[in-house]
Amino acid sequence: MKIRLLLIDALNLIRRVYAAQPGDDGPGRVDDSLKTSVHSLQRALRECQPTHAICVFDGHEPSWRHSLYPEYKAGRTPMPEVLDTSMDRFKDAFLEISAPSVYFPNLEADDVIATLAVKVAARGGTAIILSTDRLFLQLVSDLVMVRDHFQRIDMDRTHVQEKLHVRPDQVVDLFGLAGYATNNIPGVPTVGIKTAARLLGDLETLETILSVAHTIKGKLGETLYRHVEDARLSQSLVRLKDTLELGLNLKSFRCAG
Repeated sequence: MKIRLLLIDALNLIRRVYAAQPGDDGPGRVDDSLKTSVHSLQRALRECQPTHAICVFDGHEPSWRHSLYPEYKAGRTPMPEVLDTSMDRFKDAFLEISAPSVYFPNLEADDVIATLAVKVAARGGTAIILSTDRLFLQLVSDLVMVRDHFQRIDMDRTHVQEKLHVRPDQVVDLFGLAGYATNNIPGVPTVGIKTAARLLGDLETLETILSVAHTIKGKLGETLYRHVEDARLSQSLVRLKDTLELGLNLKSFRCAG
């Protein structure tokens, strides 16, 4: 059987659903979010037709990125406590529809998903990552696709090129230059996505850009030269780890039916 693995960025799904619910934080809003999340995930299972499905949750402990950069994700609005304390209910509900959850205390869902996607692709299977997080676009290949479930958009190689104007293998360098505000990753000051994409179009890699920064005319060259270490740090922070030893058996995540 050829594996078709659906990897759900669970908090990305739940928090987007919760944000769309009317009313103040409270049990009723959580109940509505739970029902909507389950219906939304059922739709994803119908549309993607996976052989296996895994909901991946973030760990609560600081990750290696916090050790590398203490300001990582600083300033992000915390999850409402009433929602945070209800996560077990979401996991139980997802399990009932054949989408069991995994969680590792000191690992981010992004790295767990990256590892699972790459391992499945290495075995000739396909992986669909359900998330709106653009950092996953670095994983896009012939066998790995990112799906924006809410807009029903499949983000493949063509999508990455059209939206970001770089190849998937350049996405890490793109956000290394431009930063990633969602996670408070700095990048190089004043360098946005368009400038970063133009530089990568001309020079291919971040390392090449930094090595010739002193020859780039004007303020851009000066800024790149002065912020070489910021760019390299940001590149490290946005690169997903895809070689983790997780100890998971894919047979445990086979879809019913």
